[in-house]
Amino acid sequence: MTVLAFDTSNYTTSVAVFNGTEGHNVSRLLDVEQGSLGLRQSDALFSHVKRLPELTDRLFSDIGAVKIDAIGVSTRPRAVEGSYMPCFLAGHSQAKVLGFALGVPVYEFSHQQGHIAASLWSSAHMELMDKPHLAWHLSGGTTELLLVTPDGVSVHAEKIGGTTDISAGQLIDRTGKLLGLSFPAGKQLDALSREATDTSFFHVKVNGTEFSLSGVQNKVQDYHRGDDTETAGYALRSLIGAIVTATKNARKAYPDCPVVFAGGVASNTMLREACADLPVIFCPPQYATDNALGTAVLTWRAHDAAGNL
Repeated sequence: MTVLAFDTSNYTTSVAVFNGTEGHNVSRLLDVEQGSLGLRQSDALFSHVKRLPELTDRLFSDIGAVKIDAIGVSTRPRAVEGSYMPCFLAGHSQAKVLGFALGVPVYEFSHQQGHIAASLWSSAHMELMDKPHLAWHLSGGTTELLLVTPDGVSVHAEKIGGTTDISAGQLIDRTGKLLGLSFPAGKQLDALSREATDTSFFHVKVNGTEFSLSGVQNKVQDYHRGDDTETAGYALRSLIGAIVTATKNARKAYPDCPVVFAGGVASNTMLREACADLPVIFCPPQYATDNALGTAVLTWRAHDAAGNL
């Protein structure tokens, strides 16, 4: 049994297949004008519509012809009331059309649920899909610490911590703009920080598992004196210090729950090194960033549960 899935998030178009054992994902970032901090939703939606045929062609060129038994798609950022972004309409529309044309069911999930599933599958911890655990969703628009519990073939995610204002990704991209980097700036900032020699950082006040990052942005601007390498290191150390402290506090509150990291910021090498002595789970970097593989995994589980193995 093979399933096809789409994810059209705010800045990445993704298409993936999964057969219960192996998966293949093809993704491409949307084009963002130099100096900009993102795209309008109308522009993102238009870009996804243009990119989906190209990426689907690449996917099937890689894997060859296969019979598709079901289709999955992310339709909203989070599985909560009122969660909506127009960019997800691109993938949803494609999925519904293909479902009707092929006569196969279409399964709908949230982008966040897909992130969690991708992290668990690629880190070989799928058993956590059926057990309570904690998960960080660290991305351009989200910095949430979640209590994840089983919900049928998928998961239910309840926010128990994270930022009270801007996200980790927003801090990274605003720092990138300060340094003249292209958007999104995560990989570039990560690379620059590897050469930093200063070890100073801004101590973010963490209240249990919650913290604010707007003050970090101001401190980064004050710190910057033209040395991009040191500024990148300062910004990331300040951010990661808050995440690590909140993680340790969460471990005390939920001692029996493993902690999983998901979302594009979870691919950061400094973050992974800072958590090296903690009992946490990181997935391969390519499955921390936006992808459709997690949605494909959830789709396979749903179709299997419906008795279609």
